[in-house]
Amino acid sequence: MSIKPGATSILIAATLSLVACDNGATNAAPATGGTDKTSKSAAKPAAVQDWTQVVVATPEGGFRMGNPNAPVKLLEFASLTCPHCRAFQQEAMPTLKSKYIANGKISYEYRPFILNGVDFAPSLLVRCQTPATAFNLIDAFYDQQPVWIVPFTKPLPEEVTKRLSALSPEQQISAFASNGGLDTFMRTRGMTKAKFDQCTTDKAGIQKLTDIRNDASTNYGLTGTPTFAINGTTQKDVASWDKLQPKIDAALN
Repeated sequence: MSIKPGATSILIAATLSLVACDNGATNAAPATGGTDKTSKSAAKPAAVQDWTQVVVATPEGGFRMGNPNAPVKLLEFASLTCPHCRAFQQEAMPTLKSKYIANGKISYEYRPFILNGVDFAPSLLVRCQTPATAFNLIDAFYDQQPVWIVPFTKPLPEEVTKRLSALSPEQQISAFASNGGLDTFMRTRGMTKAKFDQCTTDKAGIQKLTDIRNDASTNYGLTGTPTFAINGTTQKDVASWDKLQPKIDAALN
């Protein structure tokens, strides 16, 4: 999805365009033995590490899954409102997890990128999760993207625009999100309205998302989402799994 100019002042000024996109291992069975108690109590084979279960928040503002010492480090900048990001997530993640992350070959970091005013609230809600549950919410937003995004594609009534415009930037984000039904989306996932409001008015979180956007544009040359970096190097003209997988394989060889 191509970058649209963004600001935290009047976040509800533009509606979202849905066509703006451009761009577990098992343990070995214990050896069988006779009735000898010594053989029965012999040490079992060591468990194989499943690195998909290792998730941490990164200082840069993303969430990383996998072996922190993996020889290949994959970074994705993505927007939760981007259909191409959704397509990549649904096509790539099963193979990415099972073939590359679980065995420790690569680590994968998801870093949210703000393309438009709509992106702020879901990205803040993901940031509000524990590392262990962040990817679950990312999956939910992508899975249900065609549904929850619909209210944000429609022009706001004039009275709603005036009401939101009178609020502070962080209050605009929260009220705009509630007007579009994201509070209901989160309530079905166990989040109270009070917690929703707390997450979506988080000034530090808003600033971090802005910092990620600036860093991505300045240091990674980001022009659209999804954008990928392998071991710190931005992959040009790579926005789909069929183009990214050969790059990963080459980095591993």
